[in-house]
Amino acid sequence: QVQVMESGGGLVQPGGSLRLSCAASGIQFSLYAMKWYRQVPGNQRTLVAGIEPDGNTNYATSVKGRFTISRDNAKNMTYLQMNSLKPEDTAVYYCKSEYRETSRWGRGTQVTVSS
Repeated sequence: QVQVMESGGGLVQPGGSLRLSCAASGIQFSLYAMKWYRQVPGNQRTLVAGIEPDGNTNYATSVKGRFTISRDNAKNMTYLQMNSLKPEDTAVYYCKSEYRETSRWGRGTQVTVSS
């Protein structure tokens, strides 16, 4: 059974840091692209960062230079290191696995940036 599960969200002050983790199971992880999205109530889910099987990464303009996506194929894990957090980064963050036409979403983890 394919599962994707996020962890690491929480409340942080502006300027602070958080690291989100995404654990995937039931898949040949090294073949999958892994992506982080976020969603604010009333808005569409938007792509934050992605990492391909070969390690190539891409980022939304709004997070470039502040967020870093990485993966550990030995542990079937994906990470999103978030630095210099801003109140506008507040959202539910979702992890998604993708391989050809197959994809799976996690349930999300809340990140709140507030003083």
